[in-house]
Amino acid sequence: MAARRVDAVLLTDSSALLSGIVTDKDIATRVIAEGLRPEQTIVSKIMTRNPIFVTSDTLAIEALQKMVQGKFRHLPVVENGEVIALLDITKCLYDAISRMEKAAEQGSAIAAAVEGVERQWGNNFSAPYAFIESLRERMFKPSLSSIISENTKVAIVSLSDPVYVAAKKMREFRVNSVIVSTGSKIQGILTSKDILMRVVAQNLSPELTLVEKVMTPNPECATLDTTILDALHIMHDGKFLHLPVVDKDGCIAACVDVLQITHAAISMVESSSGAVNDMANTMMQKFWDSALALEPVDDYDTQSEMSAVMPSDLPESGKSNYPPLGLGTSFAFKFEDLKGRVHRVNSGTEHLEELLSAVVQRVGAGDDQRPHLLYEDEEGDKVLLATDGDLVAAVSYARSMGMKVLKLHLDFSDGSKQPSSNSQADMAVEKSGSTLGAGLLAGAVVVAGIGVLVYLKRTKL
Repeated sequence: MAARRVDAVLLTDSSALLSGIVTDKDIATRVIAEGLRPEQTIVSKIMTRNPIFVTSDTLAIEALQKMVQGKFRHLPVVENGEVIALLDITKCLYDAISRMEKAAEQGSAIAAAVEGVERQWGNNFSAPYAFIESLRERMFKPSLSSIISENTKVAIVSLSDPVYVAAKKMREFRVNSVIVSTGSKIQGILTSKDILMRVVAQNLSPELTLVEKVMTPNPECATLDTTILDALHIMHDGKFLHLPVVDKDGCIAACVDVLQITHAAISMVESSSGAVNDMANTMMQKFWDSALALEPVDDYDTQSEMSAVMPSDLPESGKSNYPPLGLGTSFAFKFEDLKGRVHRVNSGTEHLEELLSAVVQRVGAGDDQRPHLLYEDEEGDKVLLATDGDLVAAVSYARSMGMKVLKLHLDFSDGSKQPSSNSQADMAVEKSGSTLGAGLLAGAVVVAGIGVLVYLKRTKL
């Protein structure tokens, strides 16, 4: 497991038939927490026998539903009785979402969805904007506070505790991670995968190795106000499966994992009722059918998800760079100052003034030296960002091109050398495209993302 950097391994019999599965949690709670020596423990003693599996022709969304219902992160793939692969929950979820987002960008699934709904609902579907906004509000508004109770118990250890104690906490609380704290302040996080990779694989003693030596320090945290879907994306983009949650005072409130978040997101959809739910089901069925007809996403990182990120891997200034289903509240921008130094900032995608202020602060320009911001489009033209709509269109363009960062060009020339306000507006309209069009695409991507979850309700296994 350590050599392949995976957190689960399948066991087969002499006929290559699936007989069991062992995960990092099994190592932590059934070996380390029990005081057993890993090198002397036979895997058949700790494995889960006869695990649930799927076949190679099972849809990703069906595999995801099996994992959520069974509360396990790994799912073997079997063909003709033989094991051919092992899926993890993150791969299934984001493969499905990526297909939906790709369909939204191409527009084919949007057309199919709208056409199907209009045909069925006729005049009753006269306000698509209101419908999309209603779904967006329903999916994005619920926060982590809605799934975390005041009596939530959190597995907590101190910096000076040995790993053995942390493993026992995991077993006691039936979790895969513990929070490392000093008082109410989070110092780090230790997961079952960390125990596997940083302790067992390194032949360290769980009784003598302190948590402080092998934990991930200063983990990224969410707040009680973080939306459920944003939390899901924080974990995916950061490549970790556990997320500490703090309250408004910075005190530990909970530690959620990917299964809890996914289950909560599904529950939000299942709580829908009436005409809105019927309309959503109709649109999402059409959308899903069209999305599945597309080729799988090629650039998905199939590497096993890490439990947490080191501080050096975190986004700049502690800001999270996680686009919630294609409609991120922030995006990365890169630009060069007058001295040739390159800067990178994360800024909101809806207000140009916010981005401009971040740029001015970085380059040290005064209020009378505010630069014009431009970006290069697919034709090589430098397009002026003159309005909030231009910024939205620019970010939509960057995402449609698969960019993680949008490079900006700063123009410090004075007003006499700048185009007139009319020509600037014309240029923005000509090159940035219609703000209404960008809004439609944005709304469609929201619907695309929630399609994954709505479809879960329609495909009860």
